[in-house]
Amino acid sequence: MKPATQLVRIEQQSQCAPIRVFVARTQWTPDDAMAFVGHPPLIRPGTPDTPVLISVTFTWHKRRAELLRQEWADHYKSVSIGGPAYDGGRGGEFTPGLFLKTGCTITSRGCIKECGWCVERNNPLQELSIKPGWIIQDSNLLACSEKHIRAVFEMLREQKRNIFFNGGLDKHFLKEWHRPLFDSIPIGELWFACDRAVDLPWLERAAKILDGIPLRKRRCYTMIGYDEETPLEAEKRIERVFELGFMPFCQLYQPDETKVYPDEWRKVRRKWSRPAAYMSAGEIVNQNPHQVAMQF
Repeated sequence: MKPATQLVRIEQQSQCAPIRVFVARTQWTPDDAMAFVGHPPLIRPGTPDTPVLISVTFTWHKRRAELLRQEWADHYKSVSIGGPAYDGGRGGEFTPGLFLKTGCTITSRGCIKECGWCVERNNPLQELSIKPGWIIQDSNLLACSEKHIRAVFEMLREQKRNIFFNGGLDKHFLKEWHRPLFDSIPIGELWFACDRAVDLPWLERAAKILDGIPLRKRRCYTMIGYDEETPLEAEKRIERVFELGFMPFCQLYQPDETKVYPDEWRKVRRKWSRPAAYMSAGEIVNQNPHQVAMQF
């Protein structure tokens, strides 16, 4: 008889290195010998006593995760399921390399905002101990205290490599004093978000603070399909993001229950999630000369 499912806060809980299992592979999935995606391999690591931790990021992967739990439980005594899909992203102290690939770091969790679409809306902002890394995955680093932010950049300067802010930088909290901090590190990518038309003035303000940073380093998540916005209105918003000197990355809003979008929405997403599709000669002509010069 298989053991009952354990829903836990996914953390390393013993001195024995755990097996970590992921429902799907992403660019952030660890690739060490104890990290697996999907089914148990034919040659299995550890012993039956080795703990197995199944990490689930998205709620729509829960059913798949439960099936995987049953498969791994055929070979291991302790199989636990957890992750953002279960705890809403609350987490705890960050352990480098455990559930995100080497290089990623999280120095804070939660947020002080309550955006209806965001998993962090119910999680208070919490500053964590700062672990080394060059890919910042904080949900809202700029909402942290000045002391914490400056300490994070001190760590980043020690990395001696390009720094990526893939967790996102909140335009509402971007201030003039942040610019010298960005100038003090080699920037890989700065990621912002503009999910509603009312956010455009804030992105315009951010563009002024970031003036001179090349287009290829200024990225912007652009969610569509959340509110009453039409596909045409959504595309106009994304075009404005591009005009401001940010490379858009379009994503379709997905609630807990998978939503199927008609072709007109998918067409917008396809174009504006692929730089090769919108960085064509025709699109470049529509930019002003200053923006074209900034690209490289």
